[in-house]
Amino acid sequence: MTIVEELERAGLTGRGGAAFSTAIKVRAAHDNDADLVVNACDGEVGARKDAWVVEHHLAELVEGARLVTSGRRDRVTYAAHRGSRTADLLTRAGLEVLDVPARYVSSEETAILSLLHGGLAKPMTKRLPFVYGGRDSLGKRIAPTVVLNAETVWRVSQVRRNGPDWFRRFGTDTEPGPRLVSVGGAVAHPGIFEVGSGVPIRDLLDAAGGLEPRVPALLVGGLGGVLLTTDEAATTAWSGPGMAAYGGSMGAGVIEALDPTRCPLDVVTDLVTYGAGESAGQCGPCMFGLPAVAESWAELARDPNQQTLDRLQDRLGVIPGRGACHHPDGVTRFVGSALRVLMPHIHEHVAGPCPLGRSRHAVH
Repeated sequence: MTIVEELERAGLTGRGGAAFSTAIKVRAAHDNDADLVVNACDGEVGARKDAWVVEHHLAELVEGARLVTSGRRDRVTYAAHRGSRTADLLTRAGLEVLDVPARYVSSEETAILSLLHGGLAKPMTKRLPFVYGGRDSLGKRIAPTVVLNAETVWRVSQVRRNGPDWFRRFGTDTEPGPRLVSVGGAVAHPGIFEVGSGVPIRDLLDAAGGLEPRVPALLVGGLGGVLLTTDEAATTAWSGPGMAAYGGSMGAGVIEALDPTRCPLDVVTDLVTYGAGESAGQCGPCMFGLPAVAESWAELARDPNQQTLDRLQDRLGVIPGRGACHHPDGVTRFVGSALRVLMPHIHEHVAGPCPLGRSRHAVH
């Protein structure tokens, strides 16, 4: 059985967030004699799992890359953030490393492809097929290239070593296989945990030693994800359908418990301001829309009132689906979920001082 057939039977999908069929990408790589970029950037807020794969399973990662490229080690590049421990480990192992700027959008698939082929580390505005090739603006040939997340490539080697039936012992019928989750923030023992789709989120939090007292909410999926209340997390499965009920997904495998000593409105202000600042500056929704959303959220956090809330909701409504990449969609989805989850806290600010001790202006 070929590796493509094994991957088809296993049902492995990408672990970087898009959940695209790995078998289809590997088949395309073989059919096009494509180069491979292994994305080990951990670009999402709170993500650490790909660094863990490089540190603990490098030999298997390299083996997975060999399977994707039909044994051609010279056709593999490993993308990692410039100056990171991950980049250092890969370099010391004698592997070809692409130094990626440590910016949010620079870790996106098409941004890495742009950088690899001499451009800026910014998402390409043109929607690309999953095998990228052709010629650049000067007519120079660009080799066909596919990008796979580091955990995904590691899983390819596991499918070959252990078989598709072993892989399907984990997870669910529609979301099979083991997957890594980074659990951090206000938990007793932050770390990387291996689970299958369908496990309750509360079990993941228990594995991390449990939540600290008075955690106001959990960020699931990073800046492109959603907030959940602690009660919602206690009754929600870590799965695609479980997260879809709240407008989210499993994404890149990130769960962060918000700091209970900080006002959660201020935490969201920091995150959305960061997201607006990480714009590639290539389209209106990023250049103007996200800064406007960040401004409105900061105003709401300082002095909650209906006018500011209406303005924020209006701005959230006009951005999705209009960006050159999915960054604006992710940030607006996160802010929308923050409004839903933190509305009771906003009302507490309206009624009087912040429960965490921060004074607020009374509003009408």
